[in-house]
Amino acid sequence: MNLKKLKSLFADNGCNKIYIKKLSPNDNSKNQVYFGGSFEILNILPISEIKAEEAGDWNKERFKASINFSWISDDGNIYPAPNSQLILYPKYPEVRFSGFLAKCENPPSELMAQRLADRLLFFAVAKNGVVLGYVAAPDSEIAKEFNNIKQISEHGVFKVIDLPQAVNNREKLLAELYRIHELGWITSKRLDGDRNILPCLSPNCGGYTLEAELGITPNGYSEPDYLGWEVKQFGVSNFARINSAVITLMTPEPTDGIYKTAGAEIFIKQYGYADRTGRENRMNFGGIHKTGIRHPLTNLEMQLIGFDTASGKIRNTNGRIALVDIKNNEASSWSFSSMLLHWNRKHNQACYVPSLSDTTQDRKYKYGNNIILGTGTDFQLFLKQMAIGNIYYDPGIKMEDVSTKPKIKKRSQFRIKSQHLNSLYYNSETVSIP
Repeated sequence: MNLKKLKSLFADNGCNKIYIKKLSPNDNSKNQVYFGGSFEILNILPISEIKAEEAGDWNKERFKASINFSWISDDGNIYPAPNSQLILYPKYPEVRFSGFLAKCENPPSELMAQRLADRLLFFAVAKNGVVLGYVAAPDSEIAKEFNNIKQISEHGVFKVIDLPQAVNNREKLLAELYRIHELGWITSKRLDGDRNILPCLSPNCGGYTLEAELGITPNGYSEPDYLGWEVKQFGVSNFARINSAVITLMTPEPTDGIYKTAGAEIFIKQYGYADRTGRENRMNFGGIHKTGIRHPLTNLEMQLIGFDTASGKIRNTNGRIALVDIKNNEASSWSFSSMLLHWNRKHNQACYVPSLSDTTQDRKYKYGNNIILGTGTDFQLFLKQMAIGNIYYDPGIKMEDVSTKPKIKKRSQFRIKSQHLNSLYYNSETVSIP
């Protein structure tokens, strides 16, 4: 194996970037491989599931995240390692890689089971979501080639080699957004799953219209939208005031609480209120819910259970974001593990595009040329902003025809003002295009 051949193998599988870690003696199958002192690695690797593993001792609590990992052999063949997983220790925090030899047909045991300094672990994410890995001995040809590279970028504990198709994705995104900016007013539209253009008539069509211009079809899974970037539109009244807008970060349904166990109808009847504009036979559940403040209409308080505000760390793997009533019942809650799974992968590279709307006749949108870009994130940054009230829960849940056949619309929204976006990313900038 040499570097040219390995790059070609990764590129042929649709990979965009290669991540390389120089392994220490402790990086082996017995002690696990250290992947960094934060949860930022989850930005890179597609995780299929995260489970909380409780323990009486706070030192031993951890999350386990399954990944679809396979080894590349010297002859270029691919061998799945089905027991591969990431172990997330929130106390430190840190992430370790384990289970990568068990039940693999042709594992690199000779290199990964021993204590040997300066081995090189290469891995990349294929277009089908499989993480492909290769390990090289310190005296191998590929190690010598790699060690002779003079300039190389970094991501956490990893060195990074961009493959050709990934090098200009940022520039391609900005060029496409400038094209859309130059179009001026665009009639509201959306794409269906077959890429057909359909009219869009609802108030939240600004995002759908932008996605339609970018060719993004609706997806129900937590993957970035366009060239590895999560693209979000937000409405403004003036393109010169992009720091005063409210942005919906994500809309996850609760994973527990009365909302989940008894159902949305019982939840609304118990904690909702009659429509405040006088529409009959309708109940709403809405309003801004901030951590530590009891809402006057719903009488619920948002709490971060298992998160230590002082240290900014998760202290309980069974932790959750919860709406709690005056009797200390959890009306609805979102487990940290479910939110962690969604946040890091979706928001590693995020692009926020301001828009104006015109609803005088046909609904139209115009998109600005001052774009907010955020790269590198960690779910604990999200929780820190929730703890101080910059991120809040602002649902738009309603039940119509309450006394006959109730019809329920669900929308659980976590929102932030655009001026606080930079607190969610390790790198944030406002770019004026072109």
